[in-house]
Amino acid sequence: MITISLCMIVKNEERTLARCLDSVAGIAEEIIIVDTGSSDRTMDIAAQYTDQVYTYEWKDDFAAARNESFAKATQEYILWLDADDVLLPAERAKLEVLKQQLPSGGKTEAVILSYTLAEGAEGSPLVTDRRLRLVKRDAGCRWHGRLHEQLSFPRGEVITADIAVTHRREAGHHSARNVRILRKWIAEEGVAQGRLLFYYAGECYDRQRYAAAARGYAKLLEQPSGYREDRLIACARLAECYERLGEPGRKLGALLQSFQYDLPHADFCCAIAACFHERQEPVSAIYWYMQAVDVSSRDPGLRPVPVACRTWLPHARLSLCYAHLGNWEQALMHNTKAREYLPNDPGLLANRQKLEVVVRKEMKEREERGEVSPRK
Repeated sequence: MITISLCMIVKNEERTLARCLDSVAGIAEEIIIVDTGSSDRTMDIAAQYTDQVYTYEWKDDFAAARNESFAKATQEYILWLDADDVLLPAERAKLEVLKQQLPSGGKTEAVILSYTLAEGAEGSPLVTDRRLRLVKRDAGCRWHGRLHEQLSFPRGEVITADIAVTHRREAGHHSARNVRILRKWIAEEGVAQGRLLFYYAGECYDRQRYAAAARGYAKLLEQPSGYREDRLIACARLAECYERLGEPGRKLGALLQSFQYDLPHADFCCAIAACFHERQEPVSAIYWYMQAVDVSSRDPGLRPVPVACRTWLPHARLSLCYAHLGNWEQALMHNTKAREYLPNDPGLLANRQKLEVVVRKEMKEREERGEVSPRK
């Protein structure tokens, strides 16, 4: 069994910190909380869970703060969380099992866990990502990037576990802070390129400055090298920008550009299919939705992906496309497949009733024409 240090950086998290720490109670042998300048009750709340609460002078650098928290860890492995993250009971139980199964002194240096970024009805995941979440303390993993910081991968064995951390952000955002950090960073670097350009385009996108975001993402994709996941995210975001700007042709081009960097993934196939669906070209839409079904199990990498694109969405859209073509049996079949994921969805249930009526009527007409034998 391994031992774990939970490392966190916090600032003004009085509304969420206790919820987070309660959700992981008993998981970590030590809890290290580095406060970067709270003016509320955050430090008092933290002190109820651990005596290792530290203050840190904020330097507009998230990686530096996280590295400070990691430096104080003493256990074999480090688990990191944000204050607005939670570990649901079923996931906590799975993490306890993993902790028991990993041998102390073993060769596993890091574990990737799922990250639920958005939830639907009854807590079902809508958008998921994956993060390097549990790392061996002596593996040399360090944080990089003043904003949207990334944890470096170790040289040794990295495994993926079927365990999800859930992000439950409270109301409010940090756009002004992020822009301030980016401007300072760009001024010091002299130019925005690589991951810095990626972050800048992302902030423009989040602030709904779609023209500026599109320019940033397009410039990023022109650069000769870069992280695969960054390029895929850039293609998806660029397509969304073009949609917002009323340029559907360029939207499709941005989606197709993703194939320069990786094999097709379900989210891109669904988005391409939607372009043809909107053009009233159901045959082409069917092709791409079927591609989404075929590649739904492909590893999307470390990037946010809508769960719907890998489950019910392509089948629901295929049902509509086949209905448009008058292929009612195929329409009903894909409606049935979509309902395997969403059995109580009102829209799917209503469409099923309509399709069943049409299919029965069509079957009866075929029987009357002698094309098929009557059902007994």
